[in-house]
Amino acid sequence: MLNWQIRSHFKSTVDSQTLTETINSYQRTLESEDIGFFRLSQDRSLIARCESLFSKFHHKKYFIHVGIGGSALGTEMLLSALSQSSNVKFTFINNIDPDDLSRKLEDINLHEALIYVVSKSGTTAETVAAMSIIIQKFKNLGITESKYKDYFVFCTDPQKGELKNISRQWDIETLEIPANVGGRFSVLTPVGLFPSLFAGINIQGLLEGAEKIKQNLFNKDKAQKFFELAQWIKALHDQGVQQTVMMPYSSLLREYSSWFVQLWAESLGKDGKGLTPIPAFGATDQHSQMQLFMEGPQDKILMILEVEKFHSDFSLKNDVESESFKNLSPFKLSDLMKAELEGTLTALKENKRHVVHIKLPILNEDSLGQLILFAECLTVIVGEFLKVNPFNQPGVEAGKKYANSWLKANCK
Repeated sequence: MLNWQIRSHFKSTVDSQTLTETINSYQRTLESEDIGFFRLSQDRSLIARCESLFSKFHHKKYFIHVGIGGSALGTEMLLSALSQSSNVKFTFINNIDPDDLSRKLEDINLHEALIYVVSKSGTTAETVAAMSIIIQKFKNLGITESKYKDYFVFCTDPQKGELKNISRQWDIETLEIPANVGGRFSVLTPVGLFPSLFAGINIQGLLEGAEKIKQNLFNKDKAQKFFELAQWIKALHDQGVQQTVMMPYSSLLREYSSWFVQLWAESLGKDGKGLTPIPAFGATDQHSQMQLFMEGPQDKILMILEVEKFHSDFSLKNDVESESFKNLSPFKLSDLMKAELEGTLTALKENKRHVVHIKLPILNEDSLGQLILFAECLTVIVGEFLKVNPFNQPGVEAGKKYANSWLKANCK
């Protein structure tokens, strides 16, 4: 089971009435019909629909995932962490850099590709642009609209939006993003589940992991430790600690940091409040960012994420006549990773840094499902403490509006 421990000299306090009111508000939020991410682990219809379409398209050799932000980051995280050996080549079109897109499409045989277009509204400019370019390429290959149903799957709102309208026009298969689940909370919907099937990931295991940890994140009697963590983060925020480092000691969880950055920033960064997220991963960033984390300003919470047991390991035994090589010869590679993590934790404690040590027993579908829901629920309850709405993003919408205005005025 996922576990976490605060390692900090800072002790937070909050009056019992405020704590009770915040917990009750958090529980009402999760019970609300308008907020659906917490109940995704119980919705087996999502799995059934994904599996049905996977059976139809499993012969495809290329999987092109078109989406941006919450329509891509979670999927990239799942595949990076859990992807098994697969005959499918994955390509993520998640930005509008023309040079990058040219390179990505260069070696893809579109005749053997499935294009998975993810946008809840169907109006996301970056996604529409990428889809337009792919359609142009289809036309150059002689693939007409009547054949698009053999190449596209859409993931969008169940009832409305431009992608939904286009799917009816072209007879395209669609998967649903539930109307009450926002993009950055949607990784355990078909947004992430459908591509995961092509990567050999057990999607039922992901949902079972998320379901398993619920009692530790919701039930009043069992979730005290979780509420204390959120309260501690809020108290530090009030003391001027307004940055959060997410640092897994796992290369396979590097994209988890990127997913967490959007979740934490877009949910909590509003009304002049928030904790700026910083992605990192160990042990690599011990040789770069850690100097700042260790001896820089005391304005950061460091979430150090440990994988306790790796699936693979390597002996460091060697006969090299060198002191550095001899020192490592008795150990395994996982021993070195553990030593560097523990050394970092000890040094951070000595420097009176604010640390949350999160432990995964092993990286698999069960534990990653737990970790995903842990981060989502922590975001929501910290939002309750900060008194911000974690489910909107007015700053993002303003940028979109001005971008459209500039495009019309300057690129006719």
